[in-house]
Amino acid sequence: MTKSSRTRQLDATDLARVAVVAAIVAVLGLPGGFSLFGGVPITAQTLGVMLAGALLGPWLGALSMAVLLALVATGLPLLAGGRGGIGVFVGPSAGYLFGWIAGALVIGLIVHAGGRKPVAWRTFAGVVTGGILLVYAIGIPVQSLVTRLPLAETALTSLVFVPGDLAKAVIATAVVTTLVRAYPRAFRRTWAAAKPAVASAPAPDRDGAPVA
Repeated sequence: MTKSSRTRQLDATDLARVAVVAAIVAVLGLPGGFSLFGGVPITAQTLGVMLAGALLGPWLGALSMAVLLALVATGLPLLAGGRGGIGVFVGPSAGYLFGWIAGALVIGLIVHAGGRKPVAWRTFAGVVTGGILLVYAIGIPVQSLVTRLPLAETALTSLVFVPGDLAKAVIATAVVTTLVRAYPRAFRRTWAAAKPAVASAPAPDRDGAPVA
């Protein structure tokens, strides 16, 4: 495969998919959320982050989260509970928000590793690694810094999020594996797009020269 065939450029369809997934994450915040220790709300939007990386792949998934957070920064109330504005990026949940971008990237890298078709075990591993472990790894230290609580205490209180996030990981895995079977075009420019890239070379004639 040549360098040019590996280089993919964003087109209108890619941008539309990025916008749709960003909108889905925003919609998942409409039911709102409720805050526990430290003021970090429990919402359904992390399910959208998991789906972003798993459906769009690493780069488009991360881009969709970056677009969503850019809109939030302009003041649009797209986070759970109608939150928006630059202030959310200096609050207790700021690290978790930035973790969405990195999380979607890692999810996509794992789920679509080597350009392979998503399978259930790799999808679940990806959404847990990127959508839970990595997001927590970024979010907890920032939350501890903002709330001025000890890191260990902040990590301990954050365990309350784990059961819900594991349930979201199961849901995301079920959605992805269902789409792989029922609508593989949802994975455009990931494994489904990689298949045509391996185009067969022209068959040689009897003298060894390629047939035009």
